[in-house]
Amino acid sequence: MTDALFQPVAIGPYRLPHRVAMAPLTRSRAGQPGDVPTAMNAHYYRQRASAALIITEATQISPQGQGYAWTPGIYNQDQVHAWRQVSTQVHEAGGLIFMQLWHVGRVSHPSFQPGNGLPVAPSALPVPGKTFIVDEQGQGVWSDVPVPRALTTEQIAEIVSDYRQAARNALAAGMDGVEIHAGNGYLLDQFINSNSNQRQDAYGGSIEHRARLLLEVVEAVVAEAGAERVGVRLTPMGRFMGMGDETPEATFGYIVQALNRWPLAYLHLVEPAVVGTVKDENFDPRWDAIIAQLRATWHGVLMLAGGYDPATANQAVASGRADLIAFGRPFLANPDLPRRIREGLALNTPDPSTFFGGDQRGYVDYPSHP
Repeated sequence: MTDALFQPVAIGPYRLPHRVAMAPLTRSRAGQPGDVPTAMNAHYYRQRASAALIITEATQISPQGQGYAWTPGIYNQDQVHAWRQVSTQVHEAGGLIFMQLWHVGRVSHPSFQPGNGLPVAPSALPVPGKTFIVDEQGQGVWSDVPVPRALTTEQIAEIVSDYRQAARNALAAGMDGVEIHAGNGYLLDQFINSNSNQRQDAYGGSIEHRARLLLEVVEAVVAEAGAERVGVRLTPMGRFMGMGDETPEATFGYIVQALNRWPLAYLHLVEPAVVGTVKDENFDPRWDAIIAQLRATWHGVLMLAGGYDPATANQAVASGRADLIAFGRPFLANPDLPRRIREGLALNTPDPSTFFGGDQRGYVDYPSHP
């Protein structure tokens, strides 16, 4: 039975017909040059418009914010125009779509950076991970990440402005709202976590200081879009790209309580079942206690993601653990996922070799159920 998943729920001004959302999924298929969505991308999202809410693939707010090959941007008018065809297609099919705003911070490569400079971060520390770049033959390859440069306070203020402009651009592109990506080891998460933030100024040290950038970004984006059209994604206990925090209960408890000052559309938490694209069997056992703590702290709608199947998703909603469940890879391979869940139909299996980069194969050719 999946009755709990198919009850309506409201987020901000929107009434969702059910609770099966589409998680943000980086697919590295933006059109070149210019990192612009194409007609194929618009078709991909239209196919999945039966989601209660689509959250777009992570979309960089500036050239500096890019860290992977062929990911889309939302910082110039060509990109705004191209994204408008995506939102139009989704709306024509009866869907709702929020854009995820992204700055990768240190998880980048000089080939993406203006002037081939170093990626930016709260602190100049080594990064235990790789990113996806274009080699001299035009092929996508995985590459080590260099030690980044630490941002100045003036440069931090510029990034806050970039988020605000990106939110304005997303709405101009016809998006119904935006999600601030503050997890998965990217820039805002790098400031939050004590592992990656060793600053001694107003943006480092205490929990309040490490949370400052996220809260400044939320304030700027809310001023542009309205709180009811803004969601925030966090990954408490996440370990991707070297993340880790000495006091996660206190750190994320403070952040979630601080987010309560705005009537946001939703809070989106990622459970530690997956690190990057790999299942994590060694996640911190404190997770359940932390999610219960954050659920009790948060005043609004809570979305969870991370390794859910139809049965566990329904149980999470029925038990009150979450109000919405975001599915990633199941939505990748099943454009009609809500129907399949509701009717108990078999699910297509995703092909990992087509996750990043490529053409329509493994992208828009997964069949819907007859």
